[in-house]
Amino acid sequence: MNELKVLSYDLRKDVVDMILSGKGGHIGGDMSMMDILVTLYFKVMNISPDNQDDPNRDRFILSKGHSVETLYAVLAKKGFFPIDEVISQFSKFGSPYIGHPNNKLPGIEMNSGSLGHGLPVAVGMALAGKMDRRDYRVYTVMGDGELAEGSVWEGAMSASHYKLDNLCAVVDRNRLQISGSTEDVMHHDDLQARFAAFGWHAVQVDGHDYDALAAAFDEAAATKGRPTVLIANTIKGCGSAIMENKAGWHHHLPNQEEYEQIIADFAARKESALHE
Repeated sequence: MNELKVLSYDLRKDVVDMILSGKGGHIGGDMSMMDILVTLYFKVMNISPDNQDDPNRDRFILSKGHSVETLYAVLAKKGFFPIDEVISQFSKFGSPYIGHPNNKLPGIEMNSGSLGHGLPVAVGMALAGKMDRRDYRVYTVMGDGELAEGSVWEGAMSASHYKLDNLCAVVDRNRLQISGSTEDVMHHDDLQARFAAFGWHAVQVDGHDYDALAAAFDEAAATKGRPTVLIANTIKGCGSAIMENKAGWHHHLPNQEEYEQIIADFAARKESALHE
């Protein structure tokens, strides 16, 4: 698991390079969900370039599609496409590597980013799996600001009604959104209790602890008769002190001085992880 933590800092650098190349991106939320996606793709999910067309593959939907840079970095590392191509072409005119997931690219199940849609579509995929007697699992990551969308809760009701135990949602609970604190914009109270009231198995987890994340995903897979949600407590901008817990870094474009500091912070934390 420590190897995944080390890997995450290389992928964080890829994300920052991508954003600088494309002159835009959602850096804060990329960093908060990086460890979640690394755990999913390198520890949990049955998905690779070799089985991307297999009807029994696991499915992933990035509901908070504005944080696509992390998804591109992870998929590139898995071998779906070359990272150098992504970095050089990101957000350029005519490029397939656009600022939200593009299902013309290998490894991406659906276009997303219109917030509130990922969970309902994941519910449909999970229900289809039950109806077709497939053993795949469906995963989706949502932002906590996204939970203000009513469609999320319609999907949550449907998932529990149909007992979709092949569905696992993750809330990237970094407590910040574009306009400030989630608790000021639309407070969430106790999200674990709220999802439980909708009939879900709800688990609180440290979204930057690889062992805890892996255990939580195992718990989700072992839970029968209802869907599972992981309330992943994260830090917006995780990886560099100049970004962490600052709403202004939701889609801030680093200048050269900030870039150098961020990369230095990544290198220091990677070095520390190597010796844990």
